[in-house]
Amino acid sequence: MAEKQPEQKQAPPAAQGKKPAPSAQAPEQQPAAQQKGTTVNFTPALPAVVEEIVGRTGTRGGIIQVRCKLLDGIDKGKVMRRNVKGPIRENDIILLRETEIEARSLTQNSKGGRKT
Repeated sequence: MAEKQPEQKQAPPAAQGKKPAPSAQAPEQQPAAQQKGTTVNFTPALPAVVEEIVGRTGTRGGIIQVRCKLLDGIDKGKVMRRNVKGPIRENDIILLRETEIEARSLTQNSKGGRKT
């Protein structure tokens, strides 16, 4: 007669310190963003064409001040001064989130600093 050895029960994976694979999760346990398609809402922007590069501003000259003409919207045809970060040249198209506030004009100080 064969001797019966007592069966050893293995602990579930969580008790062994292992986490189940993400694909093993039931669909109801996955985050809602993975279940349904999400939509991204952007603020409306108005195109403007760069007419003139006025100069550089900012503490290290990383901002370029440009004059641009709005191509669309309520203020179509309006020429305004804006500060732009990054590479830009004349006849580039930029998108403006708002068109009510205009950048301050650059002052021509010989020694730098703020003019009062």
